[in-house]
Amino acid sequence: MTLVAGAHADEPVGPETLRTLITDGLAARGWGADGGGLEALWEQFTLQIVPHVNPDGEARNQGWIQAWDAADLTSSLRAYLQERRREPPGRDIEFGYPDLRRENEIVSRFLFDGSPIALHASLHGMGFSEGALLLVEKRWIDEEATLPLRERFELAAASVGLRLHDHDRGGEKGFRYAGPGVWTTPEGRAMQAHFLDRRDPDTARQFRLSSMGQAIETGSIASSTPLCVVTELPLFQLAAEYDHQPGVPGLLLQFRDRQLELATAAASGEALVPLVQPLGMRMVPLRDAIQVQLATLELALSAVQDSAS
Repeated sequence: MTLVAGAHADEPVGPETLRTLITDGLAARGWGADGGGLEALWEQFTLQIVPHVNPDGEARNQGWIQAWDAADLTSSLRAYLQERRREPPGRDIEFGYPDLRRENEIVSRFLFDGSPIALHASLHGMGFSEGALLLVEKRWIDEEATLPLRERFELAAASVGLRLHDHDRGGEKGFRYAGPGVWTTPEGRAMQAHFLDRRDPDTARQFRLSSMGQAIETGSIASSTPLCVVTELPLFQLAAEYDHQPGVPGLLLQFRDRQLELATAAASGEALVPLVQPLGMRMVPLRDAIQVQLATLELALSAVQDSAS
């Protein structure tokens, strides 16, 4: 089992989840889909973990991460809007395997050394969304073993007040919609095709394998493909109730229309809450997000077990 987080510098929850998993242990806190922890599964799987694949990127985001306070929406949102830093396409570690950047080379040698991989998880996040999102490798997404994973992911999200982020992107960048809150995992070739369609061959050439693609290329066993999952949880949830159409994230689309206005207001010191209040914006507490991430890892391991039995 290989676990990575932090590929995108402005997504701090994944690294905090893996640090928690390492330093405290899931069993000690009683977290998990059923509160039972992962003790029984530890005996069957070897874990190889990189809590943060992008420590330099994390350092560049420390200004707003240090200011993060779930009880203070205004100051946290202002800090995020002003100080957030993210690598552009072509410097994206997630799509740089095995050798786009030095970080990719080091992680590849540690995680993807040719040993069999049963499960690979890459923990991510979203700045703003309507809820939680789970990405599942396309060869697994319709498998019976992953149906409980998808169903219980929704329950894990709901337990901390998160609904699913229902967004059908029409296959853009290789994200195939598989129902509310579920997409297929992205692929480097699909990213290349996206930028080629936009007549940007220079950026397209910068995309290599994702960590999921590298796990599959080096860790597959005979005809068995590793289960690859990606978690995407928002820092700021758009939680207002509205007449939702399947696959259409109406609140997110409204938010995008207001992004420039929000950025301008943040820079000038103007009030931000009146701009986001109609969207029902709330911060997702770090502990809640970690709980959902850890529950998802437990569920994914159980899916691997069910598939092998």
